[in-house]
Amino acid sequence: MPRITRVELLQIDLPPPVPRSDAIQSFVTQETPIVRLQCDDGSAGDGYSYTIGTGGSSVFALLRDHLGPRLIGREADEVEAIWRDLLFATHATSVGAVTSLALAAIDTALWDRRCRSAGLPLWRAAGGAQARLPVYTTEGGWLHLSPADLVRETLAAKEAGFKGAKIKVGKPHVAEDVARLAAVREAVGDGFEIMVDANQCFTLSEALRRAPHYARLGIAWFEEPLPADDLAGHARLAAAGEALGLPVAVGESLYSPGQFGDYVRAGAASILQVDVARVGGITPWLKVAHLAEACNLAVAPHFLMELHVSLTGATPAARWVEYIPQLDAVASSRLAIDNGCALVPQTPGLGIAWRWDEIERRALARHVLQ
Repeated sequence: MPRITRVELLQIDLPPPVPRSDAIQSFVTQETPIVRLQCDDGSAGDGYSYTIGTGGSSVFALLRDHLGPRLIGREADEVEAIWRDLLFATHATSVGAVTSLALAAIDTALWDRRCRSAGLPLWRAAGGAQARLPVYTTEGGWLHLSPADLVRETLAAKEAGFKGAKIKVGKPHVAEDVARLAAVREAVGDGFEIMVDANQCFTLSEALRRAPHYARLGIAWFEEPLPADDLAGHARLAAAGEALGLPVAVGESLYSPGQFGDYVRAGAASILQVDVARVGGITPWLKVAHLAEACNLAVAPHFLMELHVSLTGATPAARWVEYIPQLDAVASSRLAIDNGCALVPQTPGLGIAWRWDEIERRALARHVLQ
């Protein structure tokens, strides 16, 4: 069995290519911790996770001081055992974002090594359910954009072949949200999907007030309407949304399969937006995706299209890939899109062709364990 002999940690920052804002924050930079594993049989794997501007140094420190040293000498094929052991080794800081992000950087590297050693792309190694999925864009729907800009960006997305677009909501008055959404709907017609994302900015009463206005515009889903820890509120809103024909989507701010299980048991969401970095890696991501399948719920993962295109291909519960390009500066690979569908990568591993020269140039922190 191959044993891990070397772990290299790096961190780079990736500013977004366009300004990105929502109802509660702006995307400042993608802090990107990277884990590179090497084994005694010559096999290797590369993984990563991200923040949107804060906490990256804490993730790196957790990898450097606590999780990375525990990898040396481990049998690299025991991915599930390693993930579980590291989770319990950090039990005092789990469940939480920093720990999950650190676990994800390691877990994605382990899966990359496993897939490359087997000569399989991730989507096949993890299930091989579907080779193409509909793709929608968020890149032209940010909250700071004017209605005219939203219309222009969404029409361009439709012309480019995207099957949907996400529009950020959360303007001070519901009438402002409605005016923006109505302008886009009129421009793109009824056959083009529009999703809305509130980024947890509403109280339950305000979300209940706005939901009927969104539903009348044929919205595909109402994303993160409330703070993620308001499980009871989401259950009440989901029941109201069911009556309106407006599904509730939740998941980018949930950090364990157990939290998703709570939402499913409460009937608090019908679309699970599990984020591979924030849930702790590919290993727990697949657990959530199979939970969704067992409960006849949809998966539409958040961000990280370069990883999620493969993971959505692995499971039959997945319905969409979200288009937000972020790795273009440090990877030569690109998301392949054909007739509005994202195509899964066919190369062994994660399907990301890293530009290591550019990563080395951008490295803000580096540490080697062996």
